[in-house]
Amino acid sequence: MEKNKIRVILLEDNEVNRNVLCDLFDMRGYEVFAFETPAICPLQLLPECRCNANERCADIILSDLGMPIISGLQFIENQKHKNCKVLHVAMMSGNWGKEELVKAKELGCKIFHKPFQINDINEWLDEVEKNISLDRKLKDWFKELLGDV
Repeated sequence: MEKNKIRVILLEDNEVNRNVLCDLFDMRGYEVFAFETPAICPLQLLPECRCNANERCADIILSDLGMPIISGLQFIENQKHKNCKVLHVAMMSGNWGKEELVKAKELGCKIFHKPFQINDINEWLDEVEKNISLDRKLKDWFKELLGDV
């Protein structure tokens, strides 16, 4: 991986949406790891975060709310309990309930409504990029697990 690429974990069960978002991230020059459910994401598979205090496995997590096996909110909550170091997290859904919105905001998630607007996501990414030091250390520990999913 090139040192200056922003890394994204994308969790989206809708193949069309996943492909559109992957294309967007690719056009921005990001390194993207996309999964159709958090249940197969290597970050979910291990009971603890393997990143040291000054490292992280990704810069951004963008997740759908309602997915098979485990919801996006459950995934983000699990990552927070594991002391995940990813600073920029967004959640998208077409069916936000009041409790889900409150929980997502408590977890520090940026909220997007489906159908999402690419311009809205691009604007958020423009802001996020301003807060990502390209000298940060990204860990690749999870890549070894990708062959098993």
